Parts: sequence; structure tokens; C-alpha cells
Amino acid sequence: MITLITGGSGSGKSAYAEDQVLLEGEARRIYVATMYPYDKESHHRIERHRRMRAGKGFETVECYTNLKELQVPKDSVVLLECMSNLVANEMFQPKGAHERTVEEILQGVRVLEKQARHLFIVTNEIFSDSMEYEEETKLYQNYLGQINIKIARMAERVVEVVYGIPIENKKGQKKNDSIVEQF
Repeated sequence: MITLITGGSGSGKSAYAEDQVLLEGEARRIYVATMYPYDKESHHRIERHRRMRAGKGFETVECYTNLKELQVPKDSVVLLECMSNLVANEMFQPKGAHERTVEEILQGVRVLEKQARHLFIVTNEIFSDSMEYEEETKLYQNYLGQINIKIARMAERVVEVVYGIPIENKKGQKKNDSIVEQF
């Protein structure tokens, strides 16, 4: 089962996702950390997320690229945090998938879904502004948009967190074929 959790920066989506994992009861809790520690700000964000999940029974696995190779315990509850970072890593890291980013990440999601009892995926909503970006950023947005749409179609639940309030956009359905692919 997949639950996709989205929201803007600082919306409370990570805290909500962690709470949802805790509601799954007794299971191994795997936190797939995707933020590559490349500067002072990223180190601060990583430390803040570690403090948030301290004492909640998560086992942390760092995975910056090549999600399809990740093995998690059967029937574990997995929180992948966050798709936005994974897309950037696959696009820009030397060992990343580059132009195959969308396909590689979706394959990795399918592999994790088969292993986990429940896979929670956190992603960012970055499409609300009307700014004009450089081509590289537009490509990143395009890749993330494609991935988010396809995961939403795969997911049983899609939740948007706004100001700490979860809004159910899809509940109890799989493969919503009424969604029109825009990419």
C-alpha cells in the first residue's frame, strides 16, 4: 500500500507522515533519508528531522540514488522522505540516473512497495508559483511533476498537508485512471 503525502515547505507534512507511520502499530519502521548533506543548511535540516523522529522507533537508511537497489525488511512500514530530494539527487549526482530519473525512481518505488507493508512517500508541492525558471529548474519541476502524478495514481491514499491540516485527496482507491497525464 502506498500513501503519498504532499505539501509546501514548512506545511507539517513530515510530522504528519511520521504520525501516520506510528498509527501502523507494531512493525519495523524504516526511514529512507534522501537529503544529500551538501552544505550547512542541509546539515541543519537533516539534524532537525533526526530530532523530530527521535524515540519513535525508526531505523534510518540513507538512499541518495538508485532506490531500486534498496532492500527493506518484509512487511515493514517505510517512510521515504522526500521525493523532491531524491529527484534532485538522481538528476545531479554523478551516480544519478540523469535523463532516466523518472523511470529509475518509479521502478524503485515499485520495488519498495512490493517489500513493505505500507510505503509512505513525502513530496513537495512546488508548482503554485508563477515564476519563470532556468531550463535546468524547469526540467527538475517536470520530472518531479511526472513522478508525483504517477505515484498518486499508484497510491491508495493521497494527502495534502496545508498549515498542518491534512486534506484527503484520494482515499482507498488504487490506480485512478481518470487523472490526465500532463507531461
